[in-house]
Amino acid sequence: MQLGRVVGRVWSTAKAESLSGHKLILVQPVKPDLTPAGRTVVCADACGAGAGELVYWCRGKESSFPFLPDEVPTDATIVGIVDEVHAC
Repeated sequence: MQLGRVVGRVWSTAKAESLSGHKLILVQPVKPDLTPAGRTVVCADACGAGAGELVYWCRGKESSFPFLPDEVPTDATIVGIVDEVHAC
């Protein structure tokens, strides 16, 4: 899983039928010190994340697991909203 910050939303009128009803969110990956790291990613949202929230997201096959038994074609999914970050 990776940390990221919600920076926007994506609207699409033409998409796979199995994505219907699922929000698509723009996420800026961040480092542990919360500075930007890498390119913005489009994620399916399994948690109801909002603008500016810190989230954790996953990639690959596991990104479709939160939507089981539906088969959602996603490569990245927000799987949690972060309340606090404590540096060690």
